[in-house]
Amino acid sequence: MSPNKPSFPFHSPTLLLDADRCQRNLRRMQEKALHLGLELVPHFKTAQSRRVAQWFKATGGKKITVSSLHLARYLAKENWDMLHIAFPLSPALLPEIQALASECPLSVQVVNEAFIQACVAQLQVPLAFWIEIDAGYGRAGIFHDDIERIERVLALSATCPYLRFEGFYIHPGHTYKGDVDVIYEETLSALAELKNHFKGSHPQLKTRVADTPGASMRSDFGTVDSIGPGNYQFYDLTQVAIGSCQREDIAIALVCPIVDIRTERGEVLVHGGGVHLSKDVLNTPTGSSYGEVVQLSADGHWTLFAEGQAPYVKSISQEHGLIQGSPEWCRSLQVGQPIGILPVHSCMTADCMRGYRLVGSLAPIDHAEGYAIS
Repeated sequence: MSPNKPSFPFHSPTLLLDADRCQRNLRRMQEKALHLGLELVPHFKTAQSRRVAQWFKATGGKKITVSSLHLARYLAKENWDMLHIAFPLSPALLPEIQALASECPLSVQVVNEAFIQACVAQLQVPLAFWIEIDAGYGRAGIFHDDIERIERVLALSATCPYLRFEGFYIHPGHTYKGDVDVIYEETLSALAELKNHFKGSHPQLKTRVADTPGASMRSDFGTVDSIGPGNYQFYDLTQVAIGSCQREDIAIALVCPIVDIRTERGEVLVHGGGVHLSKDVLNTPTGSSYGEVVQLSADGHWTLFAEGQAPYVKSISQEHGLIQGSPEWCRSLQVGQPIGILPVHSCMTADCMRGYRLVGSLAPIDHAEGYAIS
């Protein structure tokens, strides 16, 4: 059987995870953080996997970030020094938050007084919190120059003996679409100003910046104490386009079976649509791309096409993906054959698929929303 026509044992969309690539990404970021004197507290909304969390622990990692109370519960089994939920939580969740905080060290993200007020009234266990700051992204957080509001939040928190202020947290998500260095200068300046202003009354406060482009590309983090990237665990085509990584660093690929071939048009139809890849898209010189094809072997290993030669997913619907290649490439294929596709947004693809198969052994790897390992 030739490498481009593998006898792949799965006949529906399947997400492959390359452990070597993933572990290399984890080690490299940990080594960078240590070299720069930073604490790495990665965001596990990307992998959502206990196995990948174990790989991170093997690099010396002791703290992680999550995006929900559910994911915090799922990963708490790994006995972290701290689990941080980096999403503003409803005060209605406080009973569940207290239950988890009684079992493991926990910190939460605060963007207003409402959650703190609920803690003052109800909290009975130690809970740490970070104040999320908006320094230009415009999605969530207290504006960095709204000192009065930050002071109100801190004054209110001081009336609850179980609350502990950790510091200021910024997710500069606009690094995905803007100039990383310009955005970072604004972000680091805002965090430095806040640290200088509040250090006298809160000498232990820390600052954290959390995004993958900056963590991957920057070497200067100013007075920041920790970084919290997430996507770097797998990387994806968006990060390649930004300059955060190379295609060789992408650690997951979606396997999709071919269901039709239109050789004369250079088109291949696969079972693999928005519910598998997500509908995140890249604008490229050849048009919109929802994923890039790789050459697949029977055990799940993949190789890249030459630069600029890879067929790509040009359109997508719920279950269907339409790939544009060349007639010559189409003639090498057959209906039923699996094709590998690198994702545009690995976090979303992993969340869609809710589980992985390990490259090589094809053994299952857990995901918080799918099957789990013992």
